[in-house]
Amino acid sequence: MSDAPTRPAPRRRLLVSGLLLGLGTAGAVDEIVFHQLLHWHHFYDRASGAAGLVSDGLLHAGTFSAAVAGMALLADARRRGRFVPPLWWGAVLTGAGAFQVWDGLVHHKLLRLHQVRYGVDLTGYDVGWVLPGALLLVAGVVLLRRARTVPAR
Repeated sequence: MSDAPTRPAPRRRLLVSGLLLGLGTAGAVDEIVFHQLLHWHHFYDRASGAAGLVSDGLLHAGTFSAAVAGMALLADARRRGRFVPPLWWGAVLTGAGAFQVWDGLVHHKLLRLHQVRYGVDLTGYDVGWVLPGALLLVAGVVLLRRARTVPAR
């Protein structure tokens, strides 16, 4: 047994970096475009307007923090010479797709925290929300599988 502190393996740090950046970026795009610019919904629409604004602020703080943490881990991996592009890009796409699918299925349909839009038939919006996320998720997983044997550079 070693007395050295346990640290995540370099590939794992790079994987976490990509997942955080993908999740943070997808969440930020959602927040900026659909919450702030289009005013289609808030993160939590089942209460007053003030609660919706607070929930949007918390979402934005969380997604921004995730993106910053992902970039910090990426900078560390690159500094150490442990960058594996297919692994990192696969993780970014997986994180972004996971955010989108989770938001569309869990937040919109299961918990009903909010919908994409109100006062319209949701079918097209639901498909247009979840399908791109599922495609990003699949593309990310394919890249991650291919990156298992790619050496760091």
